[in-house]
Amino acid sequence: MALEKLNALGKSDFMARLGGVFERSPWIAERAWHQRPFRSIEDLHRAMLDTVASREEKLKLVRAHPELACGEDLTVDSTSEQARLGFNRLSKVELEEMNRLNRSYREKFGFPCIVALRLHADRVSVMAEMARRLQNPAQAELGAALEQIGHIARARLEKILNG
Repeated sequence: MALEKLNALGKSDFMARLGGVFERSPWIAERAWHQRPFRSIEDLHRAMLDTVASREEKLKLVRAHPELACGEDLTVDSTSEQARLGFNRLSKVELEEMNRLNRSYREKFGFPCIVALRLHADRVSVMAEMARRLQNPAQAELGAALEQIGHIARARLEKILNG
């Protein structure tokens, strides 16, 4: 879809197109709609990111994401992104390690570890990143999670607008 057409959409159509860009957080697209027109994908992406203002909203957004390889009800985008690296077909040993990493991370930070999978070539790299980030202080990790969400959202916007 061309950016010009996106800018011309009514609120409900805009929401239908962009409501899933941020995982289970259509309220972000709804807020961004009021800031049209957008001059570029970057302008749209920044407007969407900027709508998440308070710490409570940031935590709400982070907690809306699924854990990796968790088997919970995933969105179409998350299913595709996780399947690309084989998180849907882990060995027993890998699944046990993912469960350990997910549990340790959630216990320490209170939200799931979010990794922009498109930035990784394989799941070994993702698991190493999760283990490394477990060493972060809580405030730094919230920032890291939001940065990863930004990468995920940007990729989803590019897919919608550039095919």
